[in-house]
Amino acid sequence: MSTHEVVETNTGLLVLLTLIVISIGGLTEIVPLFFLKQTTQPVEGVKPYTALQLEGRDVYIKNGCNTCHSQMIRPFRAETERYGHYSVAGEFVYDHPFLWGSKRTGPDLARVGGRYSDDWHRAHLNNPRDVVPESNMPAFPWLETTKLDTSLIQKKMRVMNTLISATCDGCETYSEEEIARAPEAIKGKTELDALVAYLQSLGAAISKR
Repeated sequence: MSTHEVVETNTGLLVLLTLIVISIGGLTEIVPLFFLKQTTQPVEGVKPYTALQLEGRDVYIKNGCNTCHSQMIRPFRAETERYGHYSVAGEFVYDHPFLWGSKRTGPDLARVGGRYSDDWHRAHLNNPRDVVPESNMPAFPWLETTKLDTSLIQKKMRVMNTLISATCDGCETYSEEEIARAPEAIKGKTELDALVAYLQSLGAAISKR
């Protein structure tokens, strides 16, 4: 019996060798990325989210926006013609977790920042069909009346500091002064205010170039 036949007729051995090959291939592709500056350092203009934007990101996740909208533009003409410059790794160094996604029930939002006015976003989130008649996106009218909880924002920012420091050498973190001011910065703001602020930040650093 040939070696090839031995491997193919022994399920356990086949699984083991397959895992070894996948592991070697994966490590060969992934490990070098940790040593490339453009994949671990922020692009020019990218900063940590403000307290309001950070809360808005949580609102975005809580309401399942990331299940219908991706935030990653592929480097293909069909993508860049519609959405703008393709996504680059340095844009996401402050994102924990990443919200790249792959499902597009709605359009990609990687470059939505600055594309529409705040008023447009407010109208769209309150009732999408008011601005896009053919939209099948659900309405989120409660965002306008739901106030942000200020009790956790400082803890969130400190956790973000830990994650940023662990994954991005030399990246900017929140200062103690910024953390101290955070509750006041979001006091009285609604979830709608926060979500609009977050959406307006997406991809803006590269979009403005």
